Amino acid sequence: MLKCIAVSDSYQGEGLSAKIVTALTSEGMNRGHSHMFLFTKVENIQIFNDLGFYLIAGTNDAALMENKKNGISEYINSLKSSYNISGAEDTGDTGAIVMNCNPLTNGHLYLIEKAAMQCGILHLFVVSEDKSVFPAKARYELVKSGVSHLSNVVVHSTSDYLISSATFPTYFIKDKYKAGDINCILDLTIFCDYFAKALDIKKRFVGTEPYDKVTASYNIQMKKFLGERGIEVVEIPRYEENNEPVSASRVRKLMAEGNYEQIKKMVPKVTYDYLMSEEGLKIAERLRN
Repeated sequence: MLKCIAVSDSYQGEGLSAKIVTALTSEGMNRGHSHMFLFTKVENIQIFNDLGFYLIAGTNDAALMENKKNGISEYINSLKSSYNISGAEDTGDTGAIVMNCNPLTNGHLYLIEKAAMQCGILHLFVVSEDKSVFPAKARYELVKSGVSHLSNVVVHSTSDYLISSATFPTYFIKDKYKAGDINCILDLTIFCDYFAKALDIKKRFVGTEPYDKVTASYNIQMKKFLGERGIEVVEIPRYEENNEPVSASRVRKLMAEGNYEQIKKMVPKVTYDYLMSEEGLKIAERLRN
């Protein structure tokens, strides 16, 4: 992601923005990043459009661009063509959940099952950003296996377009400043303009959030923003075990402590089997250290 690019007023008009972006793009390519995002102010869209970046979405405060023309549209079209949506209107509204599942718990599964009961089709987007304790590929496979008994649930990866360090960096860095609100609205704008529009999503499901302030704030803004655009936000109470909400953070804490008997009560079999695998035990060792 490219951001914080500036040229002094006294040097504007000399093509320095182009030199900076060209150097950064070249460095990105050298590091193996062919798909790049640019985060800027709305008034700078044309400048960067001339430098090979294309607008994904903009708000009053910020704009997100990428160096692939129609990149997000092609991704959305790939989602639409990856499954059969016929009959969805006859069996209920189409819904969506965006989850990290770090790892998949009985709490996640409870939310998914409750949401699936209220939908004809439920699109389940697993965050692709690889900045969690559990690798993105493992999280995706655990979710796909964990919901295989639900015939109306379609599992997708978010790619870089939902809750990623490009669209919503404060979700990961837990920033408490205004940037959090700006990124939140940008992320929701992308969800509305592309995902909800293309997939005819009418409901978005979330779990109550008693611990994480960033996620709790995101849920509040989501209700207002999506509600104004005709998408109902349905908040489902957290699943509890012994009067305590089941959370992925609690599972990770128990992993560090080596308390697998307690973990077994909090996660589906597919997750527990993964935690006991060689890869899962390596993650536990890193948590302990």
